[in-house]
Amino acid sequence: MPRKLLLPYKSVFSHFRAPRGLHDSLAMNAARSGYRVFSANSTAASTELAKKITERLGAELGKSVVYQETNGETRVEIKESVRGQDIFIIQTIPRDVNTAVMELLIMAYALKTSCARNIIGVIPYFPYSKQSKMRKRGSIVCKLLASMLAKAGLTHIITMDLHQKEIQGFFSFPVDNLRASPFLLQYIQEEIPDYRNAVIVAKSPGAAKRAQSYAERLRLGLAVIHGEAQCTEQDMDDGRHSPPMLKNATVHPGLELPLMMAKEKPPITVVGDVGGRIAIIVDDIIDDVESFVAAAEILKERGAYKIFVMATHGLLSADAPRLIEESSIDEVVVTNTVPHEVQKLQCPKIKTVDISLVLAEAIRRIHNGESMAYLFRNITVDD
Repeated sequence: MPRKLLLPYKSVFSHFRAPRGLHDSLAMNAARSGYRVFSANSTAASTELAKKITERLGAELGKSVVYQETNGETRVEIKESVRGQDIFIIQTIPRDVNTAVMELLIMAYALKTSCARNIIGVIPYFPYSKQSKMRKRGSIVCKLLASMLAKAGLTHIITMDLHQKEIQGFFSFPVDNLRASPFLLQYIQEEIPDYRNAVIVAKSPGAAKRAQSYAERLRLGLAVIHGEAQCTEQDMDDGRHSPPMLKNATVHPGLELPLMMAKEKPPITVVGDVGGRIAIIVDDIIDDVESFVAAAEILKERGAYKIFVMATHGLLSADAPRLIEESSIDEVVVTNTVPHEVQKLQCPKIKTVDISLVLAEAIRRIHNGESMAYLFRNITVDD
């Protein structure tokens, strides 16, 4: 019986020619350490921010299809391999908030089942952030959304100026809460003539910390509007008095609680001098603009000759563009965390500051495993 010649592995495979498709597969495996950027929006207007971010990164948007079926269901199709890669989903929130949330959840789950290594959500404006506290017999919806995102497969989130910074505690994975204040401060310095004659205004005591941070960085004065209605909800209607007390019910003396005095809002006053000055109102969200319009009227009465409103997220719901146009406000400056091109067409007073630079840098640093501390230079909790 002839002996078999045993060749080393190299000799055995030296004449083996791999199929053409295998070379592409090997190249794909070699690029496992790469990343892809996808947009989960189904509307073209909402993908503008994603395009600006990818241009700064020198990358292309991942190939995917997001659309609504005739029965209203959201469908997502990933058109390229994402196995073993870091995936960044950029999701801006238009007026149809619930559809945008479902697009994000479904795309994250599709990428998870496609074996993506890490799925990072880039959500500049985090929806339902105002519903982060218990109200009446409601629910903390922001906590629910955080749990849903984790269940869908997200492993990290990049957001900007959360309405309450404590929201980060709702998540079971890392959250990078970036700040837009450096861009808004730069706009004030470069685009507002004679800004040295300005005063930073908080339209309510709750916004005083943010206003104080702006005033200290710009070396300007601070004013606070006090006495404005903070909430339309009545304390007597929040469920604390249910079930109703029975007339003939016997109450144990040890269970008697002190009676809380009813709140009385003081007359509206402006703490600080705004006469002959430029008033710059700062906040994080501009949604219903009635309170900003009312604040502008008060400042005008107190002698302010120009009024600016600066905020990160310009939701500008309902009739906000018309109300701004008819008000004493001279200019409303917001970032492009939320698409608002239609509102700008209705109101020329609305200006936009681009924050795609910091989001692109955050994506690059997270993918490369670099520290994020550079993006938080000289930024405090109050910013």
